[in-house]
Amino acid sequence: MTLLTTWPESGPETVVRRTSDPAAIAAALAPLGVRYERWPVREDVPADADADAVFAAYGPEIDKLTAAEGFRTVDVVALHPSDDPQWPRTARAAREKFLAEHTHDDDDEVRFFVAGAGVFYLHVRGEVHAVYCEKGDLLGVPRGTTHWFDMGTSPSFTAIRFFHEEDGWIGTFTGSDIAGRFPDFDAIHSGHAGSAA
Repeated sequence: MTLLTTWPESGPETVVRRTSDPAAIAAALAPLGVRYERWPVREDVPADADADAVFAAYGPEIDKLTAAEGFRTVDVVALHPSDDPQWPRTARAAREKFLAEHTHDDDDEVRFFVAGAGVFYLHVRGEVHAVYCEKGDLLGVPRGTTHWFDMGTSPSFTAIRFFHEEDGWIGTFTGSDIAGRFPDFDAIHSGHAGSAA
């Protein structure tokens, strides 16, 4: 279930907003310049589908968004639990890359979740907005927006990424420790987002 939780930037002791209603989520994020929408879910696309299958399934939506927004690069990123002995190290490294607060100076961060889930944390106007995204959710974080992303201790998701710049994901890190002061993916996923991680 998609979920938006908002706290004051001072900490998660007080919940300002919590909603799972897609229309309410979109309405709350729009004034921040954040795009949130639901796309039809293709149930016949397995969680571990390769990029070709994902592009084939979501081609009309990808083409429409790319044409409307002028994206130059679209790719598919997937991370799912594996029996590979290196999986714990791979998962930890992938998670840590995005977990610190950062911005993107030259591009928006636009993701559509084909499978699985992840949480985008938006640090805007004195508040932290945690958007728990799942299959069918598209989120667009405007360039310059301070944020971080948590995929959890055992990541499992497939997402389509859209880029205006061919260089792809380039983050400018703020050096803040704020991400460690708010409930992480695992706490939100398990429904225990009322206290810090």
